[in-house]
Amino acid sequence: MGLDVHHLPIFNNLREEIFRVVEPLLEAVSFPAGDFVIRQDSPAEYLYIILSGTAQISFKPYDAMPITISHVESGGLFGWSAVIGSGKYTSSVVAIEPLDVLRIRGSELRTLTRENPEAGREIMNCLADAISTRWKDAREQVRLILEHGMK
Repeated sequence: MGLDVHHLPIFNNLREEIFRVVEPLLEAVSFPAGDFVIRQDSPAEYLYIILSGTAQISFKPYDAMPITISHVESGGLFGWSAVIGSGKYTSSVVAIEPLDVLRIRGSELRTLTRENPEAGREIMNCLADAISTRWKDAREQVRLILEHGMK
């Protein structure tokens, strides 16, 4: 890949041999400030890991103005709908400063976890750790949601 991505927090607890299986699925992409990375209700295709920059996640109710849900910075993730197999993204994501990301196709990640259950368990744990840092005591709940979506 050419990038040293093994140091990212999401990969901290991933064994080297498992990381080598995941690494070829990662694609580096950049977005200028102001660009949409994800549009709400568009097909959920990728999970994104931020290498640098900041993204704003927003949700637009059908009858109101968009609501800013959160900001995600380096090491953070977004695009969970693609991981759990949802058909569409539930929120929009905009680069609020130049954004460099790694993305992984949700369908490829789900295939990997089915074909290599050991790798799947480790990857699920890494993903659950990454998202649960946002919510106290949520790791197990997040792991179960991800596990269910991967089946």
